[in-house]
Amino acid sequence: MKFLYQKTTWTNLQLIPLKLCIAAAYLIVGMYFHEIIHSFQIPVIIVFILTLIYTLYLWITKIKNEN
Repeated sequence: MKFLYQKTTWTNLQLIPLKLCIAAAYLIVGMYFHEIIHSFQIPVIIVFILTLIYTLYLWITKIKNEN
């Protein structure tokens, strides 16, 4: 489990394929299980908003620390 704590730096260009892969997987799951996923719409939106806020907080603090 030490690999989860290793510090790495990725450029936005390097993250694009990973983000596209994840987005494509979400679309595939959404196409096949749209009725099941629809019943979990509110919790998914809440998790999205919370993780968005946390990610933006981490990003902004990283930018401030670099400058």
